[in-house]
Amino acid sequence: MRKSLFVIISLFFLLSLAILAGCSQSGDKQAGQNEYPTKPVTYMIPFNPGGQSDLEARRQQPRLEEQLGQSVVIKYKDGGGGAVGWSELVNKKPDGYNIGGFNIPHIILQPLSRENAGYQTEQIVPVAIFQATPIGLAVPQNSPYESFADFIAAAKAKPGNITVGGSGTYSGHHLALLQLEKISGAQLEYVPFTGAAPQMQAFLGGHVQAILGNSNDLVQHSDKMKVLAIGSEERFKPLADVPTFKELGYDMTASIDRGVAVPPGTGEQIVKVLEDAFMEIANDQAVQEQMIKEGFEPKAMNAAEAEQYIKEKTETYSDILAEVMAAGQ
Repeated sequence: MRKSLFVIISLFFLLSLAILAGCSQSGDKQAGQNEYPTKPVTYMIPFNPGGQSDLEARRQQPRLEEQLGQSVVIKYKDGGGGAVGWSELVNKKPDGYNIGGFNIPHIILQPLSRENAGYQTEQIVPVAIFQATPIGLAVPQNSPYESFADFIAAAKAKPGNITVGGSGTYSGHHLALLQLEKISGAQLEYVPFTGAAPQMQAFLGGHVQAILGNSNDLVQHSDKMKVLAIGSEERFKPLADVPTFKELGYDMTASIDRGVAVPPGTGEQIVKVLEDAFMEIANDQAVQEQMIKEGFEPKAMNAAEAEQYIKEKTETYSDILAEVMAAGQ
């Protein structure tokens, strides 16, 4: 009897140890998950330094470091209208330590317009969308074109004679030019640059006759140019005197949306940590006011909203690209 009791107590003791060990392992695993991030996070910008994506990342950087408790290192991987950087991002380890800025429609147009962009749009896993810049058509202050009508008339009179600078090929700027040509019947010469910063430098230096530029560049350099039209749905407040393309009888809008993404396969908990950090910044009133003053349009879409938005825009831009390409552009 005593022997049987000893055996029972021993089994109970061993079973208790096994349960405690299991709980400990589960707790360690949970603690490990909750610790993210435990080292610096790399924030990749797929364009040149000094452009809109870089400016916003720099604004976010100190706030992200405060919220994540780790340093955030910004690096650049320009080329291919963003495709070089996004190709790299989707192949990174999905552990949350490599995140990347993305632009719409760029992430949509690159895989649609080339045989091998190095990634597919659905591989870009959005964390948040936090900003937009309407695209406007501008000419230098000394340009002979005083209005959008003057510009289009000159372009029609001498097809291909007017050079228009933009950021990237099959990007938001390029698509805006293709739409404009299709709707107006004018023929323009598109000159692509590797980012908004070199695009603006070339324009201010007199190397192109016009630009399809981002709203914040147009606001910042408004004393050096004449903005003839802008691609917002309604008049853009920082440039309230500039008519929209729609007002001028051209049924088109043009804008760049910006956000941040992670590699495919990144865990939901990691996405949530990053989403919370970026949304905290996007919803900050002081940040929003600063954006508007600089010529940006604030946005605050979480991961689920951003994913749905990308799906909707993919359908829209697929149709637009198919139309302009069918028209022989």
